[in-house]
Amino acid sequence: MSAPAHAERAHALLGASKASQWINCPPSARAQESVPDKRSEYANEGTAAHEYSELILRRRLTPCNRAERARLDKAIADFKASSPYYGTEMEDAVSYYSEVVEERFMAAKARSPDAVILFEERLDFSEWVPEGYGTGDILIIADSIMDVIDLKYGKGQPVSAIGNPQIRLYGLGAWSGYNYLYDIREVHGTIVQPRLDSVTTDALLIDELLHWAETVVKPAAALAFDGNGEFKSGDHCRWCKIKGNCRARAEANMAALGYEFKDPTTLSLDEIGSILYVAEQLKAWAKDVEDFAFEQAKSGKRIPSWKLVEGRSNRAITDKAAARAALEGAELPADKYLKPQELLGIGDLEKAIGKKELATLIGELIIKPSGKPVLVPETDKRPELNSLDEDFANEEF
Repeated sequence: MSAPAHAERAHALLGASKASQWINCPPSARAQESVPDKRSEYANEGTAAHEYSELILRRRLTPCNRAERARLDKAIADFKASSPYYGTEMEDAVSYYSEVVEERFMAAKARSPDAVILFEERLDFSEWVPEGYGTGDILIIADSIMDVIDLKYGKGQPVSAIGNPQIRLYGLGAWSGYNYLYDIREVHGTIVQPRLDSVTTDALLIDELLHWAETVVKPAAALAFDGNGEFKSGDHCRWCKIKGNCRARAEANMAALGYEFKDPTTLSLDEIGSILYVAEQLKAWAKDVEDFAFEQAKSGKRIPSWKLVEGRSNRAITDKAAARAALEGAELPADKYLKPQELLGIGDLEKAIGKKELATLIGELIIKPSGKPVLVPETDKRPELNSLDEDFANEEF
């Protein structure tokens, strides 16, 4: 592969992946510039999924001679044998993603016989964002519609393509680089999140995309590049590297604590509804501040009035085989020290056997009982319960 390894890519100051931050909070880009990146196991797992999916799609969708087929087959086999992240879950997820990409590519071929598919393409949108570039997972270039497809392997946070500035910037860079070769009238930015069974597409006419670039992106990017503008807290703080010690975020959350109650004795339901939003915001902020303080203390810096101590721990047997032998030697009944065999949980069974095969074997024995009621904002997509008594009459909690 000619593209650099996924984990080794350089990142622009105003990269597409951070667009939600620097568009909504321009000075945050420079404020984070000197803070080193921290890679998590989740990020490493996502990188592995991207690498594997690229191998699979190159093998399936690009013309190959015998030597190239052999090289890709070996690379796929090597990945399966060596990656600690490979397993049935990754295989299923990459298969899901690959089917979406193949379907879009075949549709493009039907519209435009000379359509091409590119992998890990560097996309330049510096006409609107100073030194702005990013790397698109999949780019399908064809007349009429250009597809930009991005894989999100994580399953902790749903990510939608609708209004997503990252996928839009990829689309902008793709159009800028290839509109002279094809009659591109629309850009379809798609995010595939296979482990959440999610495929979303943001379809924009070129004029709409360019209007967004000129009126939203360009002014924000100019401020961000110069380190100007106003710090502003919001959902975009989630992945910010200074979210734990950002003064603007602290001031916004402290202001939320100054909620004025009309009745000094009891709260109305309207006030309770407002306070629940504030509480969720405060819980997230408090956790980020705690994490920042812990990292500072761990590195040797003193937090006034706080200290690091040894936490509680559970006792553990260092050598289970030796312990078992000693207990057997004492001629104790086996049920005094051994657990009976237990069936793995559904998630572990799916990882070990595979989702499809497990469904074939015991699908009729698997049920999904009603979840425990939970109070959420009314914008949540789940249907509202009529009442606890009516909808959960036969459930026990």
